[in-house]
Amino acid sequence: MTFFLRRIAFYAVTLWAAVSLNFLIPRLLPGDPVSIMLARLQRNGTISPAMERSVRVLLGSSGDTSMFQDYLDYWGRLFRGDLGVSVTRFPTPVADLIGGALPWTVGLIGVSTVIAFVIGIGLGAWAGWKRGTWVDAIIPSTTLLQSLPYFWLALLFVFLFAVSWGIFPIIGGYDVFNFNGPELSWAFVGSVIRHATLPGLTIVVSSVGGWLLGMRNMMVATLSEDYVTTAEAKGLRPRRVFMTYATRNAVIPSLTGFGVSLGFVVSGSLIMERVFSYPGLGKLMIDAVGNNDYSLMQGTFLIITLAVLAALFIMDLVQGLIDPRTRHHG
Repeated sequence: MTFFLRRIAFYAVTLWAAVSLNFLIPRLLPGDPVSIMLARLQRNGTISPAMERSVRVLLGSSGDTSMFQDYLDYWGRLFRGDLGVSVTRFPTPVADLIGGALPWTVGLIGVSTVIAFVIGIGLGAWAGWKRGTWVDAIIPSTTLLQSLPYFWLALLFVFLFAVSWGIFPIIGGYDVFNFNGPELSWAFVGSVIRHATLPGLTIVVSSVGGWLLGMRNMMVATLSEDYVTTAEAKGLRPRRVFMTYATRNAVIPSLTGFGVSLGFVVSGSLIMERVFSYPGLGKLMIDAVGNNDYSLMQGTFLIITLAVLAALFIMDLVQGLIDPRTRHHG
């Protein structure tokens, strides 16, 4: 129980620090969303004092209060689910923009991450079990793929499968010429799958090598443990030794890395979403940074931070349950 209370306290403090930095950093940068919005409105005519006050209130900066009061108001808006209003897509709320982009990122990056993890762990366990045989030959090739620049691999797939052979579409999340927006139909689902194939393939190919190599090394180390030697000496079936004694224990360190990867699913793969113009959270964040949309930047950074902390917290609890040693050293 002490272990779990310590972890809860640690992540609570970390969450407070992350949210506080999320509030402070945009305010320390040159410029602010209010000035940007007022400059854009001023192009269309004179801005009255009443309109200026309305813009400040709408964007969460009244101008008449201290930073500490703005900090308290910021926490109050967060508890109400109010992330502010986007400057570049005024007057759309930031929460609506994130809500529209999040399913695309979670669906694509999440599924691709799970597929890469399962393939990498499976092949890594097999390579560790068959260490010193021809199976080890697959490790250099997968490591080479992982070392390739991510954007280069994405552009290569675009050139081969989209431009040269025309098998898959180049950009977007679905066929905008046949659908006005997301809808519940098999035709739309098929279009989404076709558009997600190349980005998903890029993620799987570039990340499976890391899981494979890490699992292979852990498998080799686990096979040298005394309890595995004892299990083999007792005459247990090789399959049982492989699954129950070796793989189950070797995979524990990879679970923490998998939890972190799931947390970063929310941020999306920035380069991938940029190359394929995929309508996910990563592309939304790049657009926010490029347009100095501070409210949208704060909102996306906050969602990413919460997702990473939640994933790490859950994996800490899971690891504490399945490996009692961590409860004594955590």
